[in-house]
Amino acid sequence: MNGAALEGVKVIDLTRVLAGPWASQLLADYGANVIKIEHPLRGDDTRGWGPPWLQDEGGKETTDSAYYLAANRNKRSIAIDLSRPEGAELVKALVVNADVLMENFRVGTMRRFGLEYSELKRVNPALIFCSISAYGQDSSRSDEPGYDAMMQASGGLMSITGEEDTGPQKVGVAVSDIMSGMYAATGILTALVSRGLTGVGQHVDIPLYDAQVGWLANQNMNYLIGNENPGRLGTSHPNLVPYQAFSTSDGHLVLAVGTDRQFMVLMRTLGLDECAEDPRFMTNADRVENRELLVPKLVKVFKQKSTADWLQKLTAKGVPAGPINTIAQVFSDSYAKERKLVRMVKHRDAGVIPTVANPVRFSHTPVSYRNAPPVLGEHTVEVLTKELGLTDQATQQLIDSGVVKATQ
Repeated sequence: MNGAALEGVKVIDLTRVLAGPWASQLLADYGANVIKIEHPLRGDDTRGWGPPWLQDEGGKETTDSAYYLAANRNKRSIAIDLSRPEGAELVKALVVNADVLMENFRVGTMRRFGLEYSELKRVNPALIFCSISAYGQDSSRSDEPGYDAMMQASGGLMSITGEEDTGPQKVGVAVSDIMSGMYAATGILTALVSRGLTGVGQHVDIPLYDAQVGWLANQNMNYLIGNENPGRLGTSHPNLVPYQAFSTSDGHLVLAVGTDRQFMVLMRTLGLDECAEDPRFMTNADRVENRELLVPKLVKVFKQKSTADWLQKLTAKGVPAGPINTIAQVFSDSYAKERKLVRMVKHRDAGVIPTVANPVRFSHTPVSYRNAPPVLGEHTVEVLTKELGLTDQATQQLIDSGVVKATQ
């Protein structure tokens, strides 16, 4: 097997919760040496975001939640009290030969620790310093905190999510955080490429709010070009028809018609030949204009057969359609098994535990699944002695004084 794409890249990760850890987990999957720095007592906030809780090999609940396990594999954990000068100095020492530092503290916190970009840039001019915050590092709202639900709400997503006749809805997973993490990862990788060309590091600023607004994509442009506020359409699409969920005789399915040819095939498959020839439905623009006339016809027909019957007919004709699966059904599906979407990783206390595969498949530098998310302070001694070259005595003094915590 070839080496990982980011082998040799060292990342000092001071982030907690989801956006930052999601980004650093991506980098770790691609082979980066990610050192997760946590508070000695609390650790990453999400460790306590249960239930459910991870169970050890004896079946006893640990103090680590399933939520924490979702975004922290392939990392090493060192617990350092950054409020202590000795703790901040340890971070500076780690930065000397690091490639990336990530943080998502409220703006100004890193300066109080003496770990702001201008300071660490003196230590390592080639450092990529990535900050994730609610509203950016230099805006009028920089000092405000922010969580995913706030961003979904204030960033416009909730206003377009949910059924037309109900109130706004939150998406079922923390998409604002996750997309911010994706932007952070791509920003870091881009900065690394730039550094390879110029030798110069830089500060990468990722605001959750900007990321949330940025990925509204076509809905942003619908407003900016059309000058009308997009509304809630349930599962329907503002720019494509038919493109939504339908009830069947025993459940539901989703139809995703993206071309006029697919629409013609759909109509004939449903026995609605007259709709295929109706000038009100000939083009997608026509169908969007006459959505209220077309959709009720489809609603009536889809209720006549089961989901399985319709999916068999539609997929045989090349019409994009699929079931609405539960998460249990997702993982029991043959495709999930074929693609190995669940991988097993070694955990210190729980033995072998599941993790969800990274979707990227490289032909030359495969993703690696080296270890499960670490226990708090699991690698403190290892990092201090091997990365910083501290003696056992010096390491023990730091432990005894409470500057660091080591879990044996």
